[in-house]
Amino acid sequence: MTPAELRALPPGTRVVVRYRLHGDSHGATDALGDLIAVGPEACTVATRRGEVVIAIADIVAAKTVPPAPERRPR
Repeated sequence: MTPAELRALPPGTRVVVRYRLHGDSHGATDALGDLIAVGPEACTVATRRGEVVIAIADIVAAKTVPPAPERRPR
């Protein structure tokens, strides 16, 4: 998905965004959650661990994903 396609998604869409890491660990990681916002420089994804702000230039890939499965009661 291109940055333009990501910008076209409505807030609340469930996405996974793979992005480059900087610093000591030169790799990539994923942010899985609800898309909060997409601006000209960055996008924000609400994950289970909190909001992740990702620079558009660091995005390697992105796609929409189905809703999370319902948690089973114990």
